[in-house]
Amino acid sequence: MNPRDNTQDNRLPMVQLLICGAAIVTLSMGIRHGFGLWLQPITQANGWTRETFAFAIAVQNLAWGLAGIFAGMVADRFGAFRVLVAGTIAYSLGLAGMAYSPTPFLFTLTAGVLIGVAQAGTTYAVIYGIIGRNIPAEKRSWAMGMTAAAGSFGQFLMVPTEGFLISSFGWQQALAALAIVALLIIPMAWGLREPGFAGASAAKRDQTIGQAVAEAFQYRSFQFLMAGYFVCGFQVVFIGVHMPSYLKDHGLAPQVASVALALIGLFNVVGTYIAGVLGERMLKKNILAFIYFARAAAIAVFLVVPLSPMSVYIFSAVMGTLWLSTVPPTNAVVAQIFGVAHLSMLSGVVFFSHQIGSFLGVWLGGYLYDRTGSYDVVWYISIALGIFAGLMNLPVKETAIARVTPRPA
Repeated sequence: MNPRDNTQDNRLPMVQLLICGAAIVTLSMGIRHGFGLWLQPITQANGWTRETFAFAIAVQNLAWGLAGIFAGMVADRFGAFRVLVAGTIAYSLGLAGMAYSPTPFLFTLTAGVLIGVAQAGTTYAVIYGIIGRNIPAEKRSWAMGMTAAAGSFGQFLMVPTEGFLISSFGWQQALAALAIVALLIIPMAWGLREPGFAGASAAKRDQTIGQAVAEAFQYRSFQFLMAGYFVCGFQVVFIGVHMPSYLKDHGLAPQVASVALALIGLFNVVGTYIAGVLGERMLKKNILAFIYFARAAAIAVFLVVPLSPMSVYIFSAVMGTLWLSTVPPTNAVVAQIFGVAHLSMLSGVVFFSHQIGSFLGVWLGGYLYDRTGSYDVVWYISIALGIFAGLMNLPVKETAIARVTPRPA
């Protein structure tokens, strides 16, 4: 099957695709959204600084972004099933290593590199490539929104579960249990095997990988999307990892952080679904600009009002609505501009920018906290970046790129 061939005979059933894809993203994203709950238990048990933990998670995000490009290439060429299986095995091993690594170096290799590579093979870039090849263009944004909403539900479901496991069995045993749970991705990946990728190499494409990458990087709108996604990564990973400690530093009970992260996940279900639906009816660049401007405003208000459980919950609900709602319109624009032949790979490329932002957001949070005793500077940077990202998305052109068809010999 040619990856650009979307004939009905070659498509996976939509219900099967959405159920299996959503279930995989629910687990893969749900587990990683709770990593902030381990910051204080792990650093206190091992006598490490917060920067040590933050650096490992920063490396995780960078490894995720870099490996995502190559995972997308393999998924576009040979199908997603093999990538999903390899990613799942790496996820399980990484979680086990995260639990029992005795040194910061080993912790960075397992919690950082191994889990980062695992997430590259089990999350959005790979799943969205399958959606792009199997869902008609007119329903693509909606389907991506549904899948992103599933990842958000995973956060709502898994973060309280992880908090319960930590409090009931200890942080090491909780990670060991998650290592086993992650293996459930493999049977769900079986439902995403695409008939055209059953071992044989894919048919010839209109572009090579190099041509597709060069075309994307030379296109100004792709650069704007990458700039916005950089900011998205900076904001969400800083908040997701450091907010539990920020709240505890200000005297709030640990349960407030667990509820806050769960609320982000719950409201993100609504936000990502709405973003996917609106993407079928209005310009996606305007949706993205609104999201980034609204994030900046929400953070500014959160820092100004007196801190209390209620203010935290309201902030979490607002940020949850805006959390991963950038994902469906961003990936839908990439598919709309460049087509679906290299969609997993190009989604991985633009996501790499997201992960560079994630690296800086989570690492700067730990670095500046250890040196200033406060997260204030990083909060202010998040506000400024939100305004910048909103401005970057306004000039994006969503129309399909004009290509010159090579003249036959």
